[in-house]
Amino acid sequence: MTGTSTTGTSTTGTSTPDVPDTGRGRTVFLLAHTGRPAAIRSAELVVQGLLKSGLGVRVLEHEAQDLPLPPEVELVTGTTPDVLDGCELLVVLGGDGTLLRGAEYARSSGVPMLGVNLGRVGFLAEAERDDLDKVVDRVVTRAYEVEERMTLDVVVRSNGDVVHRDWALNEAAVQKVSPERMLEVVLEIDGRPVSGFGCDGIVCATPTGSTAYAFSAGGPVVWPEVEALLMVPISAHALFAKPLVTSPQSVLAVEVQAGVPHGVLWCDGRRMLELPAGARVEVRRGAVPVRLARLHHASFTDRLVAKFALPVSGWRGVPH
Repeated sequence: MTGTSTTGTSTTGTSTPDVPDTGRGRTVFLLAHTGRPAAIRSAELVVQGLLKSGLGVRVLEHEAQDLPLPPEVELVTGTTPDVLDGCELLVVLGGDGTLLRGAEYARSSGVPMLGVNLGRVGFLAEAERDDLDKVVDRVVTRAYEVEERMTLDVVVRSNGDVVHRDWALNEAAVQKVSPERMLEVVLEIDGRPVSGFGCDGIVCATPTGSTAYAFSAGGPVVWPEVEALLMVPISAHALFAKPLVTSPQSVLAVEVQAGVPHGVLWCDGRRMLELPAGARVEVRRGAVPVRLARLHHASFTDRLVAKFALPVSGWRGVPH
C-alpha cells in the first residue's frame, strides 16, 4: 500500500514501540550530502545528540572523511544494503537527490528512512533543518510511525528479450536523447494500445512521485494513500496526450518506435539506461515498498500547501 502506517513489527495501524525506549544496543545509520556545509553541520548535531542518548551511529567510510565525527561512530565500507544490518533507522540529511539515494538503501534493506530536508522542496523529508533537536528526540524515544510507499518495477525488453530490470520510488521516465528530434512512442495499458505520438518523453509515476517530475510535466497531484499509477506525456505533439491515472494493478508500457532516434530510461533521475531502437519499457507496481518514518500526523494537504507555499489566506473552514 502507499500509505500504511506501521511501527515495530506490525504491518497495519499505528502504535507505540513494543520495546523499552533505551539506547542500549540500538544503531542508527546516517546518510548525508557531505558536499553541503549545512549537511555537515546538521550531521554533527544529529550524531552528537544520538551518541549522548546512548544510541550507536553508523556512517559510510567515504562520507566520514568529510564529516567531523567522534571516534565512537562506526564506519563501514561498501555500498550494498547489508551495511544497514542491525540498524533500526536510516536518517538522511540532504535535498531530494540525497533522499532518493537513501531510498535505495531503505528499499533494499527494509530499514525505515527518516528524511531531513536541507534542499528546496523535499516532499520525501519528514523534517526541516530547524527540527534537528526534535528529530533526535523522536528517534531516541521511538516516537515515530512507519508508512509504506508504493514503488515501481521496471522491465526493458528488446526484440522480446528482457535486457534490463530496475525500480523507482518516484518515476520511471522514457526521454528523448537528441534535442532537435522528438521521441516517437506508442503507449499501452494492460496489453491494449492507447495512443502514439511524438514527444519529449513519458513519465510513469507513483503517487509519491506525482509531486516530482510528473508534476513538472503537468500531471495531477495524487495523495500518497491513493493506490494508482500515473502516465504523463512530456510536450507531446498530439491532440490527445493527457495525463492518465490507472489502477495499481495495471501494467503500463512505452514502446519506442523502431527506425527513429533512440531514447533513454531514467529511474528516479539517478539511474540511466540507453534504450535500443524499438525498445519496450514495462512499468508495474513494485513488489518491494519503501518504508518512511513519520514524526507527526500532518495531513498531506497541509504538506502540499507548505511545500509549494500555496495561497490560502481568506479560508474560513467549517466551524467545529
